[in-house]
Amino acid sequence: MTYKLTIHQKPTYLHAVVTGQNSKENVVRCLEEIRRECTARSCFRVLLEERLEGPRLETMEVFEIVTQGSSRARGVMEAFAYVDVNAKNDLMQFAETVAVNRGLPVTIFTTVADAERWLQNRDGAGTEPHAPSDADTPHH
Repeated sequence: MTYKLTIHQKPTYLHAVVTGQNSKENVVRCLEEIRRECTARSCFRVLLEERLEGPRLETMEVFEIVTQGSSRARGVMEAFAYVDVNAKNDLMQFAETVAVNRGLPVTIFTTVADAERWLQNRDGAGTEPHAPSDADTPHH
């Protein structure tokens, strides 16, 4: 099974669009290709627009993809917005939970516009807004 990955360089992130047949192998290969592109372009903020056709993956396949991908991408990705235009159930929310629990900054969106807004509204370092630390708290 084949897929096509197109990557558009935006000012602060990469917009990746994947088309082709939906399969575990294609999703794994696509995510690995995106990780390589991030490294090559020194850009670790991604909007992935998945437009894969065919039957949706099973829950265990999604769990395996996210678990394996997390070990390779943890500490590398700053922000990862994921839009599956063909999603039919809560499986993508499950994938987000698994990824976040493994330390990946992944958020699932239903539209590309929402994902773009999220990426554009994050600070320049690609991290969440600064949380107060003990050093920021006045001591009495």
